[in-house]
Amino acid sequence: ASCVLEAPLRMSVLSEVTASSRHYVDRLFDLDPQKVLQGVIDMKNAVIGNNKQKANLIVLGAVPRLLYLLQQETSSTELRTECAVVLGSLAMGTENNVKSLLDCHIIPALLQGLLSPDLKFIEACLRCLRTIFISPVTPEDLLYTDATVISHLMALLSRSRYTQEYICQIFSHCCKGPDHQTILFNHGAVQNIAHLLVSTSYKVRMQALKCFSVLAFENPQVSMTLVNVSVDGELLPQIFVKMLQRDKPIEMQLTSAKCLTSMCRAGAIRTDDSCIVLKTLPCLVRMCSKERLLEERVEGAETLAYLIETDVELQRIASITDHLIVMLADYFKYPSSVSAITDIKRLDHDLKHAHELRQAAFKLYASLGANDEDIRKKIIETENMMDRIVNGLSESSIKVRLAAVRCLHSLSRSVQQLRTSFQDHAVWKPLMKVLQNAPNEMLVVASSTLCNLLLEFSPSKEPILESGAIELLCSLTQSENLALRVNGIWALMNMAFQAEQKIKSDILRGLSTEQLFQLLSDSDVNVLMKTLGLLRNLLSTRPHIDHIMSTHGKQIMQAVTLILEGEHNIEVKEQTLCILANIADGTTAKELIMTNDDILQKIKYYMSHSNAKLQLAAMFCISNLIWNEEEGSQERQDKLRDIGIVDILHKLSQSSDPNLCDK
Repeated sequence: ASCVLEAPLRMSVLSEVTASSRHYVDRLFDLDPQKVLQGVIDMKNAVIGNNKQKANLIVLGAVPRLLYLLQQETSSTELRTECAVVLGSLAMGTENNVKSLLDCHIIPALLQGLLSPDLKFIEACLRCLRTIFISPVTPEDLLYTDATVISHLMALLSRSRYTQEYICQIFSHCCKGPDHQTILFNHGAVQNIAHLLVSTSYKVRMQALKCFSVLAFENPQVSMTLVNVSVDGELLPQIFVKMLQRDKPIEMQLTSAKCLTSMCRAGAIRTDDSCIVLKTLPCLVRMCSKERLLEERVEGAETLAYLIETDVELQRIASITDHLIVMLADYFKYPSSVSAITDIKRLDHDLKHAHELRQAAFKLYASLGANDEDIRKKIIETENMMDRIVNGLSESSIKVRLAAVRCLHSLSRSVQQLRTSFQDHAVWKPLMKVLQNAPNEMLVVASSTLCNLLLEFSPSKEPILESGAIELLCSLTQSENLALRVNGIWALMNMAFQAEQKIKSDILRGLSTEQLFQLLSDSDVNVLMKTLGLLRNLLSTRPHIDHIMSTHGKQIMQAVTLILEGEHNIEVKEQTLCILANIADGTTAKELIMTNDDILQKIKYYMSHSNAKLQLAAMFCISNLIWNEEEGSQERQDKLRDIGIVDILHKLSQSSDPNLCDK
């Protein structure tokens, strides 16, 4: 019997909860405007900090009525303002609340409200808009649907410190990517916001600073403009430097460091400028300390990684600042800062977000080790570093995996490390796993790393081959993505270097003749050069040359002809003539050249070419065909004499180029 009782009970509880809220909504429909106003004020007091109450009122349909009152011309300004305040409070609740407000088209209603002459009402609308736009469920594009909105917001910046704070906050949250940056820039964002950096209100200064950090991010146009803007006779970079001093709040230090970083990466500030070397870089290193909160450490490390990514001098300075390399090892051990240990909520939050720290550490290690051999050595010698990378490669978070691959790629540029640490930790195993069905961004970095692991001096070469690398790389050469095609063929080229005959045959089988021709007619010169490099590596050492030419001779000669006849640059032609010289070095393979009059005429043509590199390469072909001690050399010499090669050699022996002369 108790079962039967339960359902009605639950129902009545729910209706009781909403019933206690219903009178708030009912009063919004009262005929007496004074009672409506009082009802809205009571509702405001009831919902502050009470998520349950907010949800109830939304379910009961308060939102459409509040929006109606907000937009009614007949409503008093006071009523309209109170409605905006309540809506703002409802938006402060859960993401579902924000979704409900968006479904009721709150944004157009609030933007319309900004046209009112009343400042208090404008501020209430802006505060509500701010709360809605900072929610992750709100599409940023809603700010840009009507072009007049941005210019109106720019005009409202001068009205009060509240309009300044809220509008800057809206801009910095809705500026995602170059299109948004351009719109704001063209509407005069830089000029309109610059003077707010010296406002008496900290909140305004901070929001203005955040605006500049998102406007300048990866945007040379904005960055170049910022360098020359001054406020009260002081240039912006100097203002930013003042804002990253140690006595300023952490968020201000971090955000101004981000502004200076973007300006430096865009080339607006030199990498050796003291504001970068002595101010920005040390400030970002300070953010990596384990005293800082998790998100500060993440942002500090990621910004620093971006700052030093392409500059070897900054990489060296960072690597010896405050024991940074050792400090980053703590990113894997202590997700929570020392100060947060007492706060249980904080501990829980940090454990959930610890993967962001690992990702940031891998990124920064990748930047630190991008160029300098000594730094790479220091990174690899940091406790358990290789194990951490190997674990990172198999984490569930794709962002961590990508960052770990980037880190591995950076370290794989070191010949010394390929021979030692990489071998001891068999990094190729997890790397091959990462290459299975990965997204392109990951494939590009992982296949680049594989290229390095396949260099001739790398002991990982053997086991990688056994784990199906040839198939994998052959499939990459068919990718739509250019970087993947280049890496696939490049890795095969490395693999074929000084390899045994079986590997070479496997590569040719895996690629297929069709694919080889496809690559040789690729529109990208990089793909073409690497494919020629592969052919040259395949056709080295006599028995291999003869073997491959006996099975693929016809196709390879066709390919060579195709390229020597095509419109290609000097490097491509030189590489192709070098392949011919290799073929000429074979014992039986020679005949494929000697019986091909078309090719002989081409060699003759290039001997008289205006470019000395091509002349030399063509002469290598001839010298490989005429060695006296080889069988049939007399007949070959006679034939070459007949087609006029000797006359050209006489001419070349008078050449002013000593190399040609000797040869």
